[in-house]
Amino acid sequence: MGMLGWIVLAVVVLVLVLVIGIYNRLVRLRALVKEGFSGITVQLRRRADLIPNLVETVQGYATHEREVFEEVSKARAASVNAGGVEATAQADAQMTGILGRLFAVAEAYPELKANTNFLQLQDQLANIEGELQGARRYYNATVRDLNTSIQSFPAVMIARPMGFNEEPFYQDDDPAIQSAPRCPSRAKAPDSAWSVAGYHRHCVAGGSRAGQRRRTNSALHQRRPDPEGFFPPGH
Repeated sequence: MGMLGWIVLAVVVLVLVLVIGIYNRLVRLRALVKEGFSGITVQLRRRADLIPNLVETVQGYATHEREVFEEVSKARAASVNAGGVEATAQADAQMTGILGRLFAVAEAYPELKANTNFLQLQDQLANIEGELQGARRYYNATVRDLNTSIQSFPAVMIARPMGFNEEPFYQDDDPAIQSAPRCPSRAKAPDSAWSVAGYHRHCVAGGSRAGQRRRTNSALHQRRPDPEGFFPPGH
């Protein structure tokens, strides 16, 4: 084999190694995206499992709020049965808004707000909402890395022929994630964009030292690195 033959062979080997490396990286990133979405669905199921107890407790005091209870039940079923990222995100946002209405109903009943079981369920739900928010951010970080890799050279030349495509981001229009919400009056329901976690932390836990400790511990617990080892923005 002449010099030219060896050069061609070396180029072929290098290209093959490069393709294998790109393929393995894309496979890993796609697996992380699936893992991230699975984390969201786990938290949604945890929230769905908690909601019946919460509704039952509120219903014991606010028996005439049947419309709200029915909407919560429908949204609960939709949040766990939705298929795909877009449908899940939409059902998640709807569930969050309706839960905000449920807590607004609870605000009108001082005895309910002082109920030990209700307070425990409220704390559990706030913790789940915090974990869910972290899961959303983690998923979006994995999607960002996968989509960036697919669109970058040289992966862009081989990604789609090998079956790799961009994944959708988990759309969350909740402004409470970026800023603190305003606390509504007892007679006024919070905006549908409210998150239950934000409502609880800013309006229920208030500025008490105990509430601050719970928020600090929850924030530390929620810190979760993205696939490249860095914390997602906002953490």
